Amino acid sequence: MSLNSFGHLFRVTTWGESHGPALGATVDGCPPGVPVTEAQIQPWLDRRRPGQSKATTQRKEPDAVEILSGTFEGVSTGTPIQLMIRNTDQRSKDYGEIAEKFRPGHADITYWQKYGIRDYRGGGRSSARETAARVAAGGVARLALAELAPGLEISGYMVQMGEKKIDRARFDAGEIARNDFWCPDPVMAQDWAEYLDWLRKDDHNSVGAVIEVVAKAVPPGLGAPVYGKLDTDLAAAMMSINAVKGVEIGEGMAAAALTGRDNADEIFMGPGGPQYSSNHAGGILGGISTGQEVVVRFAVKPTSSILTPRRTITRTGEETEIVTKGRHDPCVGIRAVPVGEAMMACVLLDHILLNRGQTGSAPGETRGRIGE
Repeated sequence: MSLNSFGHLFRVTTWGESHGPALGATVDGCPPGVPVTEAQIQPWLDRRRPGQSKATTQRKEPDAVEILSGTFEGVSTGTPIQLMIRNTDQRSKDYGEIAEKFRPGHADITYWQKYGIRDYRGGGRSSARETAARVAAGGVARLALAELAPGLEISGYMVQMGEKKIDRARFDAGEIARNDFWCPDPVMAQDWAEYLDWLRKDDHNSVGAVIEVVAKAVPPGLGAPVYGKLDTDLAAAMMSINAVKGVEIGEGMAAAALTGRDNADEIFMGPGGPQYSSNHAGGILGGISTGQEVVVRFAVKPTSSILTPRRTITRTGEETEIVTKGRHDPCVGIRAVPVGEAMMACVLLDHILLNRGQTGSAPGETRGRIGE
């Protein structure tokens, strides 16, 4: 088992390498009759595409998605949807010097220890380029969600770069698409731009980031105890993204500093059903969605490929130094935003289908009706 698949009923298998001829995803479990075309998926890939600003890698890839199967006359057939994205701007020669060396912070050494072979050209399967396939699959998930849960909206944005955090008092959702950082704080976006420019050009370094992904109008009742929790699958999905080192749901780690009185989201009866005084739980209680916004954050480590010399060893165990040349993101967290959104879409669709299969309920319906 090589474990390149995720999901239960909506199941995604990604394939391909960073410097191979192509990469892609096989999407199985999409309901039939969903409008699915390349033109509908492409905008999501365009948001993740490299080379769009000086803040990201300058590798130029169109990331044009091709649908090879699973649709007919513009709609899904219920059979596996095969998505392919061709690689067109590989520079494998950039990695020739590291064929015998392990890059600190990369999966080079662990792939070698596990398999006895590794694709040193950009990291192969461990490259963040694999996430393009996830975004394509997430595009299919969004199209299905639009049919099954029309009001559901997913939005991602950066809330921290290095030690620099946004000021939530300045949060403006309209700003997210207006800068290179998916930043809802216009003041911090400018600060990040200046900081990253210095880090990239003068310090030859990289920096980490924190991304927040929010899903609105999520139907209540998604998820199941004990091992089918919605937050379990969300955490696993986000943690599987390349370079992610931590995941939080709702208040997350900060909940440890709260008292029970502060942390409990009080419940009131509103005209449309239960309402809550706050959302410390991140829209999930006991692994089941409450109907509130589902809030997930994940931390992305600094890009390990930097021009600053680092100590390492060779395959034969000799100590040496390494400088990783090539085109790399000074803050890989920037392009992780659409990836996090895609994983949220895949997990939510999977749980809508699971809930429908277990309880027979359509999205938004609940078995135990409150207030009747």
